[in-house]
Amino acid sequence: MAAALFLGVGCGSQKGDNMVSDSFRWQIDRFDDLKVLRYQVPGFDLLSLRQKKLVYYLSQAALCGRDILYDQKCAVNLPVRKTLEQIYLAYDGDRHDSRFASFEKYLKKVWFANGIHHHYSNDKFTPGFTEGYFDTLVSRTPSLRGRDALLAQVKPAIFDAALYRSTNDQSDGIDMVAASCNNYYEGLTQAEVESYHATLVDTTEQHPVMAGLNSRLVKRNGKIEEQVWRVGGLYSPAIEQIVYWLGKAAAVAENPKQKEVIEALISYYKSGDLKEFDRYSILWLEDTDSQVDFINGFIESYGDPLGYRGSWEANVNFKDIEATRRTELLSRNAQWFEDNSPIDPIYKKESVKGVSAKVITVAQLGGDSYPATPIGINLPNSDWIRRDHGSKSVTIQNITHAYDKVAQANGFAEEFTLRREDIQIAREYGALADNLHTDMHECLGHGSGKLAPGVKGDELKNYGSTLEEARADLFALYYLGDDKLVELGLVPDKYVVKAGYYHAIFNGLMGQLVRIEPGKDIAEAHMRDRQLIARWCYEHGKADNVIELVKKNGKTYVVINDYDKLRTLFGRLLAIVQRIKSEGDFEACRDLVEGYGVKVDKALHDEVLKRFARLNIAPYSGFVNPVLTPVDKMGRKVKKGDDDSIADVIISYPDDYVEQMLWYSREYSFL
Repeated sequence: MAAALFLGVGCGSQKGDNMVSDSFRWQIDRFDDLKVLRYQVPGFDLLSLRQKKLVYYLSQAALCGRDILYDQKCAVNLPVRKTLEQIYLAYDGDRHDSRFASFEKYLKKVWFANGIHHHYSNDKFTPGFTEGYFDTLVSRTPSLRGRDALLAQVKPAIFDAALYRSTNDQSDGIDMVAASCNNYYEGLTQAEVESYHATLVDTTEQHPVMAGLNSRLVKRNGKIEEQVWRVGGLYSPAIEQIVYWLGKAAAVAENPKQKEVIEALISYYKSGDLKEFDRYSILWLEDTDSQVDFINGFIESYGDPLGYRGSWEANVNFKDIEATRRTELLSRNAQWFEDNSPIDPIYKKESVKGVSAKVITVAQLGGDSYPATPIGINLPNSDWIRRDHGSKSVTIQNITHAYDKVAQANGFAEEFTLRREDIQIAREYGALADNLHTDMHECLGHGSGKLAPGVKGDELKNYGSTLEEARADLFALYYLGDDKLVELGLVPDKYVVKAGYYHAIFNGLMGQLVRIEPGKDIAEAHMRDRQLIARWCYEHGKADNVIELVKKNGKTYVVINDYDKLRTLFGRLLAIVQRIKSEGDFEACRDLVEGYGVKVDKALHDEVLKRFARLNIAPYSGFVNPVLTPVDKMGRKVKKGDDDSIADVIISYPDDYVEQMLWYSREYSFL
């Protein structure tokens, strides 16, 4: 089950708020289709010393798993990164050569994507320099270690277009395991993986573990075995470091419950037992009193085309108490939203349990949440835990704030919006609409509905993540236009829903096309979800002219003519999507996703790319992390292990993307 929400291109209102300094430099680097931003951590200085130490220790644990994700995404990623870094640091040739600039850009992209494949499209990067120039770089780097062995592996990985083509190819009708070069499988076909996992399923089990979540599946000498990611197993050197810092965090936990949560995670890392992961997950979602919180582990399965194996990620945060009042209102009314959902009553939960939600300020990102990060998260992903214990949702407001700041006055809205009133509504109400949508997507959408008896939850295979994101999006969109939000005091007037609906339809039909290369289909789950919703509503609303694609001066614009009928369409589609999920109807799911979410209108795509190119905006964003430094009473940096000397933890905001990446490679490379 997918449980993270990512921001679409062009998002963000231009309305300011109370967060820190407008003089802060938000964007610090730009290359290719990427921009690197900084985010602020307002409120960190108001935390107690104990809380600051907790955030620091959890942040160290968040950084120690960096190499794990590189290796998970492709087996050649770490050798490539380490080779490129050695060259970058020790090359004694002409660094002003334009070819060296191309080499540096390639390295920056590898850092950003945690490997040699684009973080969104999953396609392998094409280097902007030749093999011959690479040979020159190698020859002018005398200190390059393991030269011959490395180059035998690294050069083909970079330059052979036929090798490692995609980390996650979910094209219909192919062997997705054989076609994908992620490092989750070795020597297996898709049929063999699915057959193996079928043997692990007991349909009578009331509390099934998420089999395969923390292991690599390999076939050797005709025998299939799981290599578990744990202390003493695969990735042990990095996991041992994670456990070390988690142990320090447990010692300064805010309360006994939080200490129990951290210790359960340590137990899971040591044993690799997925029942321990379930125990940790339940304890984690039940801890609603702690202000500091975190995510650390093998969580989301987007990177596995079959949806079994979890990529390693981390997030350290603390509650924004004032903003959380908004999400608490939604949580307290979760049963009302479930009861009034437009889905078939047989798929509604009779009793919504344990739904909690909060707005957070993130203090550190790691693994699959760094540099690119979701803006909302809903966990745990286990269906039975969600059924019996509930879920915990977060909206990451300081990240959305950074996006908003960078989006100000970039010309995107003016270029792509026909009606000035739509621009004004977005500027005034867009931020609130986005935050409410994220709140409801995570807090209510992912936690809504139930599976039919006998349905395990993995029947939708490679389409499951897309459908789940569409389900949560539709739930949020449907209720964004409900009078209940006005009654709760969350929405001041009708313009909020207009801002939210316009953004959803525009982004799904046109806005996100700037992220897709010419001639490519949509591959990423969130992008498929957005187009599926927008395209389905456009097609099914044609008779009433609900959504219109207007041509003016040779340009195409999205115009919504009837917001009430659009809401009805959202409700109809939500009912369809919920039925498919509840019944595990793979054929209907494939037809829906392939029919509306995958193929791109070529003429419209070409037009959008040309118009967007003139704006000179990078469509993808990621972040550098703030630096947390423990100091003693004299303000001197405290050495590792000298915990009793910590008198404060100082936060600073680096403005050099390259230096942060090199520092992480120096200090946090354990594989």
